[in-house]
Amino acid sequence: MCYHTKLEAEKPAVEKALNIKVNIELPLGVFNGFTHPETAIVLNSDPAKAYLASWGLMPGWAKEDFKRANTLNARIETIEEKPSFRSYAGNRCLVPVTSFFEWQWLDEKGKEKQKYEIGTGGQVFALGAIYAERNGVITYSIITTDANELMAEIHNTKKRMPLVLTSENRDYWLQGGALEDFKVCDPYLEAKAV
Repeated sequence: MCYHTKLEAEKPAVEKALNIKVNIELPLGVFNGFTHPETAIVLNSDPAKAYLASWGLMPGWAKEDFKRANTLNARIETIEEKPSFRSYAGNRCLVPVTSFFEWQWLDEKGKEKQKYEIGTGGQVFALGAIYAERNGVITYSIITTDANELMAEIHNTKKRMPLVLTSENRDYWLQGGALEDFKVCDPYLEAKAV
């Protein structure tokens, strides 16, 4: 799954990497999804600029006490079926990052873990996500898919990873490309123990 991301790049690097105009105060740092931080995203309805959005999708039908920790991630295999996500499967967005974090279990019960930072050498890349807008507030869920070889070794219990989009398939994601075309995610990534 993906609950921790990092963006440490200035506006020009994000603009160049995603071919957008960053017209907001760009939040930088390490983000813990469980705190529902505001981060930058790029919406399919307006792909030329960045917006601020809160991590943890809030469906339109949800009450204020809705547990957004359950919507930090959405499995690509089930977003068209799950009540929290199905209405938003066509609301595609990008989450710019320079890396994300995952913990490898070193024992059977996960009492000992090794933290890894996964990225593309400090370069900006995008994670695929879906979003909802409610009362002028945008919230989102990062899409997860089956782990590639590297991530299966690191995320060795659930064998999942965020949907890492390449420059070749970012537009296709935003334009509503078929979900099955994104179920195999094997971008170039590198990992370092931290």
